[in-house]
Amino acid sequence: MHSRSNTTSRTRTRRAARAAAAALAGALAFSLTACGGDDGDGGNETDGGANETASTVTLPKLNGETLEVAAVWTGPEQANFKKVLQEFEKRTGAKVTFVPAQDPIINFLGSKIAGGAPPDIAMLPQVGAIKQAVDKGWAKPVGAEAQEQLAKNYSQGWQDLGKVDGKQYGVYYKAANKSLIWYNTQVLENAGAEEPKTWDDLLTTAQTVYDSGVTPFSIGGADGWTLTDWFENVYLSQAGPEKYDQLAQHEIKWTDPSVTEALTTLAEIWGKKDYIAGGADGALQTEFPASVTQTFTGGDQPKAGMVFEGDFVQVNIAETDAEVGTDAKVFAFPAVGDTAPVVSGGDAAVILEDSKAAQALATFLASPDAATIQAELGGYLSPNKNVDPSAYPNAVQQEMAKSLVAAGDDFRFDMSDQAPQAFGGTPGKGEWKALQDFLKNPKDVKGTQEQLEADAAAAYGN
Repeated sequence: MHSRSNTTSRTRTRRAARAAAAALAGALAFSLTACGGDDGDGGNETDGGANETASTVTLPKLNGETLEVAAVWTGPEQANFKKVLQEFEKRTGAKVTFVPAQDPIINFLGSKIAGGAPPDIAMLPQVGAIKQAVDKGWAKPVGAEAQEQLAKNYSQGWQDLGKVDGKQYGVYYKAANKSLIWYNTQVLENAGAEEPKTWDDLLTTAQTVYDSGVTPFSIGGADGWTLTDWFENVYLSQAGPEKYDQLAQHEIKWTDPSVTEALTTLAEIWGKKDYIAGGADGALQTEFPASVTQTFTGGDQPKAGMVFEGDFVQVNIAETDAEVGTDAKVFAFPAVGDTAPVVSGGDAAVILEDSKAAQALATFLASPDAATIQAELGGYLSPNKNVDPSAYPNAVQQEMAKSLVAAGDDFRFDMSDQAPQAFGGTPGKGEWKALQDFLKNPKDVKGTQEQLEADAAAAYGN
């Protein structure tokens, strides 16, 4: 069986999600529907907040040193992260090159390592990928300075997610709240639709939007991870945290009745082609960024009125004329069971080529300094509890950040990201492919479960 990082991590990630749900719900009730857009703090200037960021971490002089950092980030997300790397260069004298990677990043890194040219650091988007990098002998533990920053700035749960067999390999630089549904404000207002609190309410809102002449949902089905996020939110809320953890560890099978129930629930939306922009075929040809922009392009007659995904959607909304908090608003993923779900994700910096410079960059990424720079640029959340919420560019993100920190260790990490990458993180295979097939044919619940179980059994080795 493909084991998780360690016993401590497993225990902490199995804590009840209720505290996080309550914290998030309170924040959402206050800000996500009522606040304005950018507060004008200048965070979107070319230099970001780099020149004004107070130093809280001591870094060595690294004149003449070079580093490569690989990540799958593209577009504004990549551009914003490069500003963080530029600040590191400014403080140390090192030269850092960003290396665009492809999914699955483990395969990409394998080819680079085989060719004798591994990046110094990789930003890994899955807990399972960290474990694989350690098992393959690629990953190197972070040093005392980075561990000191982690101890000061991170809850134990976020630290433990980056551990394998008790050693710290990952620095979780980026977090995500993956339990949000964004909507075109004018569409819902024109339809007379309200923000839903429950799954049944969501179905009512969808029908109301449809009756007004706008397709309810945009789905980026070409990227299988968006579909796993749909499933995880339904499953966590409906089956509960204990079952969620069991399924994440493959301690129960994907043929379990709880999975039947979740897929049947999903089919209440996925099974109505008129509810999805372009129908299933169109959704499966729509990549995630386009699923967002088409929701907020076209005024009150966009291709869809709502799009489900995490806080990072704001980066894509910024590419349209819509403003977060006014034209684009957000509500928490509705409760399917007794409690609304809170699913988190994140990206961890992992050292592949150990050096003084690589350790220094890992230390910087674990500090509030690095996270504050990217926080000011928007479309980003940090699990670093010592980032001042005022660094985020609008009240929406400020409240999301406060909720993330307030949740402490009480969250559930993205299920597919905990799985072996062959099952939970590979385009055209495993969970991604099975749910894409299910989107195409949502009547085939049994066949989908059988395929999921076969793929999971092969990947987990049991």
